[in-house]
Amino acid sequence: MPEIGAVLLDIEGTTSSIAFVSEVLFPYARAHLRDFVARHADAVAPILAEVPGDDPVATLLRWIDDDRKATPLKTLQGMIWAEGYADGTLKGHVYPDTPVALRRWRGAGIAVHIYSSGSIAAQKLLFRHSIEGDLTPLIAGYFDTTSGPKQEAGSYRVITAALGLAPGAILFVSDVQAEVDAAHAAGLQALLIAREGGGEVRSLGEVLP
Repeated sequence: MPEIGAVLLDIEGTTSSIAFVSEVLFPYARAHLRDFVARHADAVAPILAEVPGDDPVATLLRWIDDDRKATPLKTLQGMIWAEGYADGTLKGHVYPDTPVALRRWRGAGIAVHIYSSGSIAAQKLLFRHSIEGDLTPLIAGYFDTTSGPKQEAGSYRVITAALGLAPGAILFVSDVQAEVDAAHAAGLQALLIAREGGGEVRSLGEVLP
C-alpha cells in the first residue's frame, strides 16, 4: 500500500455500532421530530422548505423509516440529537478499538477524517459526546452528503480535492462494499471492514497497525 497521508472513515459499522444508529438515534429523532419542529418553527423553516409534500413532517417521518440519505432530514436529525446529547440522554457509541486507532494514527502524523451520510453536525456530536469521552481533538475534518452520495466515485474526488492529497494517499474504510468500490474507482486506497468476519479487516486495530 502506498504511503498514507489521511484516513477517511465511515461511521456505522466502522467506528460505531449500526445498532446505536438504528435502535437509538433514529427512534429518538422520530419520537421528538414533530415537537422539535413546533418548538423551533423559525429555525427549521428553511429545512422544511426543501422537503416535498403538503405535510413535510410526515414526509420526514417516512424518510426516517426508509433510512433516506436526504440532506434536509440529516440536518434536522442532527439538531434534534444535539438536544439529547446536551442533556445527557444520548451518548455516542464507538467500538473500543476506535479511540485507540485514532490516537495511533494521530501519533504517526496521519490525519483522520470522517465521511458519513449523517450531517457534519451530527458526526461531531457523536464523537464529542462518545462513551469514550471527547474524541473530536483526534479528528481533523468531516464530510457528509453535501460532498455527494457515498456510493458515487465523484464524491470521493470532491473529498480528495478538499484534502489536497493525491487519491492514492488517502485510505477509506467502510463496512459497505459499494462505498469501497466507489472510493477505489476514484483512485483511493480502500478497505472493507466486517466486524463479524468476511471483510478485509475486522477492526480498526488491523488498519495501518
